[in-house]
Amino acid sequence: MSHLEQRLENDLQNIRNRVLEQAQQVQKGVSNAIHALQTGDNKLAYATILDDHPINRNMRRIDRLCHKFIAVHLPSGTHLRLLSSIIRINIELERMGDYAVVMAREAVQLSRSPEGKIGHEINRISAETLLMLKQAIKAFEELNADLAQSTMMMSGNMEYNLDIVYEEITESAQKEKVKDTLALFVIFNQLKRVTDQAKNLCEDTIFAVTGQQKTPKVYNILFIDEDNSALSQLAEAIAEKNYPGICKYRSAGRNAASGINTQLVDFLSSRGSDTSKLQVTGINDLTHHEISEQNVIVSLQGDVKSYIDSIPFHTTALEWEIDIPNALENQQGMETLYRSLALQIKDLLELLRGNEV
Repeated sequence: MSHLEQRLENDLQNIRNRVLEQAQQVQKGVSNAIHALQTGDNKLAYATILDDHPINRNMRRIDRLCHKFIAVHLPSGTHLRLLSSIIRINIELERMGDYAVVMAREAVQLSRSPEGKIGHEINRISAETLLMLKQAIKAFEELNADLAQSTMMMSGNMEYNLDIVYEEITESAQKEKVKDTLALFVIFNQLKRVTDQAKNLCEDTIFAVTGQQKTPKVYNILFIDEDNSALSQLAEAIAEKNYPGICKYRSAGRNAASGINTQLVDFLSSRGSDTSKLQVTGINDLTHHEISEQNVIVSLQGDVKSYIDSIPFHTTALEWEIDIPNALENQQGMETLYRSLALQIKDLLELLRGNEV
C-alpha cells in the first residue's frame, strides 16, 4: 500500500471513529430521555437537553472532515459510497439527538410519568427502539450488511405498535378533543420545521454569496434565588464580566429585597466591576414573555419549580448546589462563593458554546 493510499485509509478511519463516538452519544441521549420520561427525573431530562449541544458541534466537525476528505483524496468506488453514507448518517444522528431533546422537553411538561396501558406501551416501544438503534450502530461499526438488513425488519412492527398507542389514547370520553389536539400539535410542529428549514436556506444563500458564516446563537440565562440581593446578582456579574456578549444574563429573586447586599457591592467594586446599575428584581417583575425567552434558568437556592410554576417548553432548568452559610457576610466568604460560581458558570457556557467560550 502506497503512502497516499495509507493516508486515505487513516483519514477515512478517523472519520468513522468520530461518527461511532457520535452514535454512542446519541444513543445515550435517547436512552436518557426515555428514562427521564419513565421515571419523572427532570434533572436527567434537562441534562439530556444540554448534552445535545456537543452533539450538534460534533456533527458540524464531522461534516467538515468529510468535505476535506473529498477535496484531498477525490474518492471513488467503495470509498465514495462509504463517505456518502457517512454524510447521511451524520445528519441522521444529529436529528435523533434532536428527537431525544424533544422527548426530554415533553417529559418535564408531564404532570406525572405515563402509567397503565400507555406506560406499558411506552416501555415496550422504547425497548424495541433502543435495541434497533444499538444494532444499527453495530452494523455500521462492523460494516455488516446482513445485520443492517435484519435490523431494518424490526421497523415493520413500529407502525402497528403506534396504532395500538393511538387507539389507547383515543379510547376516552374526550376522544374527539384528543384527536383534534394531536392533529393541531402535528400541524404546528410541521409549520415550525418549515420555518426552520427556510431560515437554514437563507443562511446557506448568504454564505454562498458573501462567505459569511452562520451567526453564533446568543443564549439567554436567568439566575434566580430567594431575594436577588446577593447570590444571583453575583452569578450575573461573574458571567457578564468573564463572558460578555456570549450570552445575555439576568437575575431575579422570589421576593425582591429592599436593596443590594453591601458586602456584594464592596466585593464587586474591589474587582473593578461597575455597581452603579445594580438593582433588585423580583420574578413577578418579569413578564411572561421575558421568562419564556430564557434558554436556561439556574436556581441557586432550591427547585426551579418552586419559583416558576410552569417552566417554558424550550427552557432548561438547572439547580446548583451552592454552600452559602456566612459566605455573604465578609469578603473572604464572597471570594470562596465567587470561585465556586465561576467554575459552574464556565462549565455551563462551555456546554452551550464549546470552544467559543
